[in-house]
Amino acid sequence: MAKGTGAQKLEMPSAESIAASAQEVAKGGMPPVDKWNPPFCGDLDMRIARDGTWFYLGTPIGRAGLVKLFSSIIRKDGDDYFLVTPVEKVGIIVDDAPFVALDFDAVGEGDAQKLRFETHVGDRFIAGPDNPIRVAYDDEGEPSPYVLVRRNLEALIDRKSFYRLVDLGTHHDGWFGVWSGGAFFPIIRSEALEE
Repeated sequence: MAKGTGAQKLEMPSAESIAASAQEVAKGGMPPVDKWNPPFCGDLDMRIARDGTWFYLGTPIGRAGLVKLFSSIIRKDGDDYFLVTPVEKVGIIVDDAPFVALDFDAVGEGDAQKLRFETHVGDRFIAGPDNPIRVAYDDEGEPSPYVLVRRNLEALIDRKSFYRLVDLGTHHDGWFGVWSGGAFFPIIRSEALEE
């Protein structure tokens, strides 16, 4: 049980109570979790693995509908992730990114190209200025590509999709990258490809 301010004690909600609250607010579309400021109720034993699998109490959540529901109320504040409803806020662990981009469609060519991504929970969006693609590199130089899904929540682009992005890549202003939605997203410096 997490302690509230003063003498007030807040009950630690369960995944079931969070799901029930989320179901109520999700009826009208994507809940405005960034506008809610409920009290922090503590950390829930919930984790999102790098491959997008959600775990509760160490067990994978097998119901896709429940995962999709939870994914609609996730929020990132600083480096921390929370499930947020109008009345409660609980911390969860995210190993890498809360979403995984499993596929994309490319329409058009060159700087008129549009890349429409889909995540493992059904989010669909076009990469562009509002949904930028970025590539981070670890100490060994291995890339981890991401695309912004909504607010400040990213999806890790899965390996097969990243290889497809590279196949669509072109050089622009000293960088190798991809165009989408009128924006160029660098993947690696052009000179690094020549080494």
